Amino acid sequence: MAKIGFISLGCPKNLVDSEVMVGLLQKKGHTITADPAEAEILVVNTCSFIEASRMESIETILEAARLKNSGACRKLVVAGCLAERYPKQILENLKEVDALVGVNQIEDIVRVVSDEPVNLPDSYGRSDADLYLYDHTTPRALIGPRHSAYVKISEGCDHACAFCVIPKIRGRYRSRSIPSLVKEATRLASRGVKEIILISQDTTSYGLDFGMQDGLASLLEALAGIRPLRWIRVLYAYPSLFSDRLIGAMNSSEKICRYVDMPLQHASARVLKAMKRGGTRKSLSRLVGHIRKKIPGVAFRTAMIVGFPGETKADFLELKDFCREMEFDRLGVFTYSDEEDTIAGALYPKIPGRTAEYRRRVLMQQQKRISARKNRALIGQKLPVLVQGPARESDLLLEGRLQSQAPEIDGICLINDSEIDDVKSGRLYTVEITRAFDHDLLGRIVR
Repeated sequence: MAKIGFISLGCPKNLVDSEVMVGLLQKKGHTITADPAEAEILVVNTCSFIEASRMESIETILEAARLKNSGACRKLVVAGCLAERYPKQILENLKEVDALVGVNQIEDIVRVVSDEPVNLPDSYGRSDADLYLYDHTTPRALIGPRHSAYVKISEGCDHACAFCVIPKIRGRYRSRSIPSLVKEATRLASRGVKEIILISQDTTSYGLDFGMQDGLASLLEALAGIRPLRWIRVLYAYPSLFSDRLIGAMNSSEKICRYVDMPLQHASARVLKAMKRGGTRKSLSRLVGHIRKKIPGVAFRTAMIVGFPGETKADFLELKDFCREMEFDRLGVFTYSDEEDTIAGALYPKIPGRTAEYRRRVLMQQQKRISARKNRALIGQKLPVLVQGPARESDLLLEGRLQSQAPEIDGICLINDSEIDDVKSGRLYTVEITRAFDHDLLGRIVR
């Protein structure tokens, strides 16, 4: 049996893939180590969504390769999106790589570790490919906090956004069944998980491939019946599929976080049309307003892309005004990345990188002021906080999250408490907010 190290890059969907691979290997008796220098076999689960993620993946592979000379590593495996998209190029240019595992070959990790031959990934861009999707019977070991876990409710995507290559990498949209998801969530809850976070490329399309209407609403109602769970969070909603039935489901249980994560991408109708997203500033404003009206206290998170081919100064100023008017609770801004095999790759004129980065900074500076103002309004309020453990910045503070704060992507709530040793990670406490920062909060536990 081998000692295996995992390095997981990219999004939570990739993290779930890593956890499944770890679970499969542990079931076979292999040992997982958190120290790459100790690993006899290193697996790098890569991302290939945009240029920055590809560069991070390649740099991480090269760092791992050095351990074949200085550490215990005898085999380097590259898994995930980069392996799926560029298998031949990886083997030709990164000689240190010994094997590849594509996104539809997750279960082959066991064969690779046992030195059995595995075919190169070959499902990229193929509509007839044999596509993989784990279920509740698949072994899975959580990486990271034991009180919070992602649950992948579907895989792939049927949207044709001009800037995105995910449908070619991950394949067509396919959902898991509600009984399978309830069984997985029940098992996670029995292991101490208090918060589950539902993810897919588009959670609001859940069940459409089964012929279900409002499948996500039905799933939320089923999951809310799992007693040990305290929070159920949904990420990655698509604007045109956010229905009143879903809004009703989000209001039906205190367990379901009043948190909407909906990447809108832009506000200019001209740019949205070029992105093949559809919609206008007016229609998006109406949607955001409707959700806020129907879900009292909802935290609304979105993401925008600046520098899309043909984005004019007027388009950007419309986006800036839209974000100022909407005052989103959370906002992520990304510079456009030109990707081969996408519609946008052939669009012109291209926006210079410096211009796109300037626009990103302008939007984030505006959002910084909005976020700080919204955080100041919370001072004096007593709110439930899920404690995660010691703060990364200081051993004298604890770190936790409000319902309005998703892990990794949003701010945190720091806790300053004189009896810090008595506070348990993975539990909910009532915290009085005493201080506000641009993105984070500080509070004390109400005893």
